[in-house]
Amino acid sequence: MSSTASRPTSSPPRNAPGEFPATTNTNTSAGTSTRARTGTLCAFRAQLRRAAPALLAYGAVRLVSLLFLTLWAHHQHHGVWPVLATQWDADWYLGIAQHGYTHHLGTRYDANNLAFFPLYPLLVKAAAVLTPGTRATTGLAISIVASFLAAWGVFAVGHHLHGRRVALLLTFLWAALPVGLVQWMGYTESLFTAFAAWSLYAVLTGRWLWAGTLASLSGLTRPTGIAAAAAVSVTALLSLRHRFSPRVLAAAALAPAGWFAYVGWVGVRLGRWDGYFAVQRLWHNDWDGGAETLRRVREVLADDSRPELFLVMVTLTLIVSVVLYALGARDRQPLPLLVFTGVLLLIVLGSGGVYFPRARFLLPGFPLLLPLALHLSRASPRFRALAVTAALLSAAYWSAYMALVWPSAP
Repeated sequence: MSSTASRPTSSPPRNAPGEFPATTNTNTSAGTSTRARTGTLCAFRAQLRRAAPALLAYGAVRLVSLLFLTLWAHHQHHGVWPVLATQWDADWYLGIAQHGYTHHLGTRYDANNLAFFPLYPLLVKAAAVLTPGTRATTGLAISIVASFLAAWGVFAVGHHLHGRRVALLLTFLWAALPVGLVQWMGYTESLFTAFAAWSLYAVLTGRWLWAGTLASLSGLTRPTGIAAAAAVSVTALLSLRHRFSPRVLAAAALAPAGWFAYVGWVGVRLGRWDGYFAVQRLWHNDWDGGAETLRRVREVLADDSRPELFLVMVTLTLIVSVVLYALGARDRQPLPLLVFTGVLLLIVLGSGGVYFPRARFLLPGFPLLLPLALHLSRASPRFRALAVTAALLSAAYWSAYMALVWPSAP
């Protein structure tokens, strides 16, 4: 064959100014785009089908707990709706959504709303414009939807690391935590856990820009968002030692951006560089390296002859969390999980602030439950059934006790 046989006999026609490119190229581009969208949609459906049993289990745990709470509240002639949607921290977030943030530091303790991070109240305010009902209804709906996204993220991490059975058990255990009722309250724990879980999953699967973006959003949701940011940034920077990647570097820089943005904004608003930390001091949240935590643990378990039952649960949760972290480190959990839960524990245990909400503060630390999920996955079916039943009953009891008997915030 001659060398000219492979060349076109004439040049392709050029488009006149203002004309579209050749139809064949447009169709090819459109077809590629359509196939990409179809592939993404199919992958999404496949992941949702895979996670469906875990999401059903999660919903079942929460519905059983809600039913038990409703029956207990009816017996006490107490309303359930205010507990879920309008009390304690929920009231603060609703106030921010309605009136915004204060402009002054002030001197009153436990009174400055700049301690509460902005993403959740902003979502409540934005969604309330488009939905019927009150802002409290909107806030509760956002938390419930976010809780299922969080449960899906928890399942995704567990499935990626250890397969379907462990992932299902991990999701169930996260739903059945003693303070799990908070997942369906007007609080930020569900939204934060959703961002953190999917950020960790993105790191584990090499989706670096997603990881950085989701970690940044977690940093706009709760103060402990810095734990998710640390997990992404530390892992990203360590991976750069082996091969440079602009995406990885961007993720490392993006991950803490949300947290620093809000802390910096508070400083500008109050006219002092340590404005956010000054606000935290007014909420008694000083860093003392764990001295207050140790004092309260000793007080509850040794010094007080009749400690509050809720405080006993909080204390045992803190102790068990430390043990589970050690077990996770022994099992060589992936670095992002260890950094996330390690920083989370460091913040919660090292604070000199109020003691009773600390079990709630640890609720997003779902990787701590991996050793339990692994153990249950290897146990006999009978033992597993007994453990699951006990966890479900415990979750129902503690949800109602926390809401109806404990006199303070969860």
